[in-house]
Amino acid sequence: MQFPESWLREFCSPALDTQALADTLTMAGLEVEELQPVAKAFSKVVVGEIIAAEQHPNADRLRVCQVEVGQAAPLAIVCGASNARVGIKIPCALVGAELPPGADGKSFLIKVGKLRGVESQGMLCSAKELGIGEGNEGLLELDASAPVGADLRKYLQLDDTLFTLKLTPNLAHCLSIHGIAREVSALTGTPLVTTAPMAAAVNHTVTLPVDVQATDLCGRFSGRVVQGVDPMVTTPSWMVERLARCGQRSVSPLVDISNYVMFEFGQPTHIFDLDKIQGGLQVRWGREGESLKLLNGNTIGLDGTVGVIADDREVESLAGIMGGDTSAVGDDTRNIYIEAAFWYPRAVAGRSRRFNFSTDAGHRFERGVDPGQTVAAIERITALVQQICGGSAGPITDVAPNVPVSNPVRLRPARAAKVIGMALDTPRCAEALTSLGLPVAFEADGSLSVTPPSWRFDINIEEDLIEEVARIVGFERLPNTPPLGPITPRLPAEATRSPFAVRRALAALSYQETINFSFVEEDWERTLAGNADPIRLLNPIASQMSVMRSSLMGSLLQVLKFNVDRKVSRVRTFELGRVFLRDASVVDSDTTVQGFRQPMRVAAAAYGSAESLQWGSVERPVDFYDAKGDVEALLAPRRPVFEASEHPALHPGRSARVLLDGVEIGFVGELHPRWRQSWSFAQAPVLFELDLAMVMQRVVPVARSIAKQQDVERDIAIVVTEDVGYGKIRSAALAAAPDGILRSVALFDVYRPKAAKDGSFPVGGLAAGEKSLALRLTLNNGDIALTEEQIEKTVQNVLAGLAADTGARLRV
Repeated sequence: MQFPESWLREFCSPALDTQALADTLTMAGLEVEELQPVAKAFSKVVVGEIIAAEQHPNADRLRVCQVEVGQAAPLAIVCGASNARVGIKIPCALVGAELPPGADGKSFLIKVGKLRGVESQGMLCSAKELGIGEGNEGLLELDASAPVGADLRKYLQLDDTLFTLKLTPNLAHCLSIHGIAREVSALTGTPLVTTAPMAAAVNHTVTLPVDVQATDLCGRFSGRVVQGVDPMVTTPSWMVERLARCGQRSVSPLVDISNYVMFEFGQPTHIFDLDKIQGGLQVRWGREGESLKLLNGNTIGLDGTVGVIADDREVESLAGIMGGDTSAVGDDTRNIYIEAAFWYPRAVAGRSRRFNFSTDAGHRFERGVDPGQTVAAIERITALVQQICGGSAGPITDVAPNVPVSNPVRLRPARAAKVIGMALDTPRCAEALTSLGLPVAFEADGSLSVTPPSWRFDINIEEDLIEEVARIVGFERLPNTPPLGPITPRLPAEATRSPFAVRRALAALSYQETINFSFVEEDWERTLAGNADPIRLLNPIASQMSVMRSSLMGSLLQVLKFNVDRKVSRVRTFELGRVFLRDASVVDSDTTVQGFRQPMRVAAAAYGSAESLQWGSVERPVDFYDAKGDVEALLAPRRPVFEASEHPALHPGRSARVLLDGVEIGFVGELHPRWRQSWSFAQAPVLFELDLAMVMQRVVPVARSIAKQQDVERDIAIVVTEDVGYGKIRSAALAAAPDGILRSVALFDVYRPKAAKDGSFPVGGLAAGEKSLALRLTLNNGDIALTEEQIEKTVQNVLAGLAADTGARLRV
């Protein structure tokens, strides 16, 4: 919505400058998108009148004009404009005048000069030279009533400012100068200048019959016949200028008047050539097969979803959007019919886009127009038509079959105060609403009852009234209330990493991420997870997805099966997802559901070759130790412990539970042969599944000085039974040397002797069910050199600790 500030101030002129007025509108929800001056800066340009014009003695295309500018004597000015003639009033730049910058960006200073030997005491200007138009073919001709010598900026109101508002759809009542002025009056307390249009004298009784057949299309239809108009007159310059400043070009006097009233009061209207209408008018929905040639020259096809105005012969207008060409006013029009109607927004919305054009009328009607102002709009148009084009008016016909009825809306001040966030009492709310012209009634319970006027069709619920109170009170006056709860950044602890970092770590190990449903087959839960009582869905999206998963393993095996069936020879995939477990200790909260625990897990599956095909290594299938190494790499630098265990989905002799700082966090192993056969895998996949919360825990690095002494290494071979794992041996060895001298324990050899034919084990004294492990102990005491006594003592302590915890003995 664009309009000049001067027009707004005719209705309401508060004691605010332009910027303050713009800020007031913006803070009330009527966002001022742009402020633009009407004209560029220039000075010492006045209204002049050419009283004589003679041919230049030395140039065929120049004239020497005598120009009256209100001074003691006329000025002699040389001019080359083709329309320079005696009797016209034009802008005259006096000596010393500064005109707007040209294409080079520099201002143009007027001096006394000579053109072909004749002195010129100024310059006669075109609209383009003054920066107020594009026309440069001739002088800007002013109205004959312009006072000679008057400052041109004041006469043409060039110090005016153009406001451009960015209105939301609920502010359709502000799509007019009067509507905006009503808001300004409420916001500033400045009285609103509003006068009801004088009723035109009725000089004849001619009317046009109107039949509103579609009451869901049109709620009110008003019209008047005006006879004997003169459409050939010129639109007054003040009207042309105001329309131009609203972004509307002048067309013809009758069309300009209709547009002027639309910008002034927000009521779109249409003027028909009465003599081109056959019979009466019918307001109805279109019919299949009908067509209409519009004023823009387009011919459109109609159907039952488009509202029309038709006469007894054909369709004359597209209801609420644009008139038709057959009944348009022209130079030979003498009798007109002025129409103003209320069209329901839902009956107009979307029709313009359907036909690939938009109009100002359609823009207003699809947002809502005041149904109570149709008669007043016709009276205003009639007055302007008679003032400019003459004519005699007939009576107004007003058909109102379905005018919308406003229902009272209740406002509770306490509710308004809570929503807005500031203290508001009943009188303050009533004052804000009354200033907007809303009738307020006080209820016995302290609430307010407001029956919206016809021009506030957007007020339907209590929140609408709360919004109006907030706008009038002023958003800038809302108190700065600190939040009730502390606002602290939720920074991750330094000893943790993000799920994204876990994804990157697995991707670096050549795994690819998959995302699967949390709904799985019930058989997976029973066989793979050992869950005899899975959480069932009340309304599963598919019969095979009837329970919530308690493990990610089934989802990964399904992805693995999908790829293997499509001849993918090497698959490594992982998933970060939530599992769902029954847990009576969980209480209901914002993030939990009573009786159910929903932890995050990270799981992975590997199948096929351990490495991608290459020349540097022999191809071999992936095995338990590959998956174990990936788990260690994922948890590094923390060192997990793997203990042999059984899992319903894994091979009983090739699976282990994963412990971190003594806490079980998951499992790793090879798929059980039974499930490998049922899933038809050519080789056994290896899988692991870990608690994501534990995987995300990290050890914060601690700086430590480099030891000045070299490491001391001692190798020992011990004999243990087959059921003793290396993890237990390593822990026992480190625990046996608490002084910190023992820095690391590494396994570098495993020996299992073959039995002789008689069943004995003659080598190394190993018995049946025993194995020999070779360990390398690394010792260092930092900056102090170790003595042989300290080294021997540490080795003996390790042997003693191993013997006590694992039953190990030194191999001889």
